[in-house]
Amino acid sequence: MRHDILIADTILPVDSLPLEVAVVVPTLNEAANVEKLIEKLSVVLAGRGWEVVFVDDNSPDGTSALVRRIGRGSRHVRIVQRVGRRGLSSAVVEGILATAAPVVAVMDGDLQHSEDALPRLIDAIAGGADIAVGTRYVAGGGVGDWDKDRARMSRLATRAGQIALGTDVSDPMSGFFAVRRDAFERALPRLSAVGFKILIDILASSPAPLKVAEIPYQFRTREAGESKIGARVIAEYAELIADKTIGRFVPVRLLKFLMVGGLGVFVHLAVLRTILGTGSAFVTAQTSAVMTAIAFNFFLNNSFTYADRKLKGWRLVGGLASFYAISALGAVANIGIGTWMAGHDERWWVAGVAGVLVGAIWNFAMSSALTWRK
Repeated sequence: MRHDILIADTILPVDSLPLEVAVVVPTLNEAANVEKLIEKLSVVLAGRGWEVVFVDDNSPDGTSALVRRIGRGSRHVRIVQRVGRRGLSSAVVEGILATAAPVVAVMDGDLQHSEDALPRLIDAIAGGADIAVGTRYVAGGGVGDWDKDRARMSRLATRAGQIALGTDVSDPMSGFFAVRRDAFERALPRLSAVGFKILIDILASSPAPLKVAEIPYQFRTREAGESKIGARVIAEYAELIADKTIGRFVPVRLLKFLMVGGLGVFVHLAVLRTILGTGSAFVTAQTSAVMTAIAFNFFLNNSFTYADRKLKGWRLVGGLASFYAISALGAVANIGIGTWMAGHDERWWVAGVAGVLVGAIWNFAMSSALTWRK
């Protein structure tokens, strides 16, 4: 079928159906699965106007180059290659924004999501749903050959998400779903785009409840490549839950920064006690403890609080120097505010806490703006 599009008095021929749906596939080292996935999509989406948008985090296995090569011979295949950025949720957001399709489906590139369920997800959107979720936890769905420990962990994480976010969606951790573009765009300004669970982010970020359809599917075993599940995925899921609950009151990054600072206090005291035990003068021990604690806080913040802006190479050296300078000024602010408060309130601990809070907030604000600036 041939269609012509009129743009600014110019007729542009289009040799395919009008774009109905885009499938966004975030990838990292999935070159072994790309061609199989495209073949499967070509079958289940035949007769529809579709495209697949691979969003690749600069995979060293050549995923981007492979998709680009395939895309030269097929208008259905596109690539968004990201350099210096990683994360499944943010990749999905960029992929959705890169397509003009009114309906967008999201699935993994490892062939574990059953493409046979894809037409049902799309049809559910056409039937009036805002978002259609591929679920493993209703009749007809399943987790395949997962062992008991992984199945139990998934159930616990799912239940935690349901309770924390107040949703009755059976599989809010699913990475397989379809969403109406306008529903996604309404949630977009509030998205955290943290970690690997974008569906729960969209559900929690929508300003109005979304009409949800649930489509069962059987989770399959990975055919090639390596699983991305690990401690980082779990930590980022916990961060997402925190951001969607307490994050509306206190920034989660600030809480992480304060947690690191709390650990730094113990490091400070341990170093201070150790050096004093050698017979050194207090000023020597205190100076060493301060320098060690600041370095400890910097490296832990670099890997934990600012993992998405992590400094490497020579930038790490400059970052450490700026963090020392910021922390020194923070100490001055701590002492100054604490002293001022002590003159207005007889309770010593109030002055002490006020100084600590001002110093901590100063350190957080300035290190976010300078040390780990975007």
